[in-house]
Amino acid sequence: MAIGIAGLAEPALSRPGAGTADLYKRALVIDGNLVPPIEGGGALSAEAVIAIQSSGLTALKADVDGSDTFDSATEMIRDFRSAIASNSAILAQIQEVADIRRCKELGKLGIIFSFEKVGQLDDKVASIDHFRALGVRVMQLSYNQASPFASGALTPAIVSTGLTELGRSAVDRMNKLGVTIDLSHSDSKTTMDVLAASRASPIISHAGCAAVNPHPRNKPDELLRGVAEKGGVVGIYDLPFLAPFDRQPTVTDYIAHLLHALNVCGEDHVGIGSDAMFAGFDTSPENMRGYLQVVADRKARGIGAPGEERPPFVIGMNTSRRAEVIADALAAKGLSARVIEKVLGSNWVAAFERSWTAA
Repeated sequence: MAIGIAGLAEPALSRPGAGTADLYKRALVIDGNLVPPIEGGGALSAEAVIAIQSSGLTALKADVDGSDTFDSATEMIRDFRSAIASNSAILAQIQEVADIRRCKELGKLGIIFSFEKVGQLDDKVASIDHFRALGVRVMQLSYNQASPFASGALTPAIVSTGLTELGRSAVDRMNKLGVTIDLSHSDSKTTMDVLAASRASPIISHAGCAAVNPHPRNKPDELLRGVAEKGGVVGIYDLPFLAPFDRQPTVTDYIAHLLHALNVCGEDHVGIGSDAMFAGFDTSPENMRGYLQVVADRKARGIGAPGEERPPFVIGMNTSRRAEVIADALAAKGLSARVIEKVLGSNWVAAFERSWTAA
């Protein structure tokens, strides 16, 4: 039994029933935000290969920001492409929706290139063209704090700008190039501005529900509903913000957020967006020390969210098969196979079909 943060013991994962296992095997399983086990451009480690092959995932969206500069993002994309080429038997880059279905047929893990931060755009709309040509299919307009394009989730409401004129130009360009706009780290004003300005369906790839647990990174119902009405999808994350500040979230917390999102958005507009490590977070003391150093640095730079000292995992889901745990929990709640398959991945496919078509 692995020991989690603050002395909490992680319970052994329950084994899905045969019906859920069959459902998981046949479904398109897509994680809307996950860190793949790719380090550099060479062959994957044996551990990474095992994790990928045993995960059951069809595709994931991965951030290729580098260190938030134009050159470092370009270099990271080059490394990811090299890693995919070096491991072509099990990895593929997702450029179009058809690639997702092809990955399912071939038993490969598809990687959707995305941006979480915006520094790599160098405050230039033209940079969107450069990175779209390299296969980046999802981009954000702000990362917690305000950017030249928009205000962020941690921007005080009194100084929130929403979309700037540059941001409106970026929305128009992303629409024209078939780049999905991700509002996960945007604030309410930016989100509402994008919903009004965009001709394509934006998404919230990884967030929680403020009505279940208030937090700056959790979204109020009006934003969840607005994204759904625009044809987008809301992915529920594995971050500690799902639970009050005094504890690590559990599967029960995760399912409470997911069910609330389904109630607000409808069954066609909710998915999984873990924002976690592919094979699970290492809870060893040594890794926790390194993690807390990263948290301290993020706070010093003003981009850290409250409560980040708790690591990014949900007790009972700290595994590469977290989506199967979710499927089993939803089945236990009485949700139909149809709805579970939508949450597992087909909703993401539909959202990308709507937003990847150049307007």
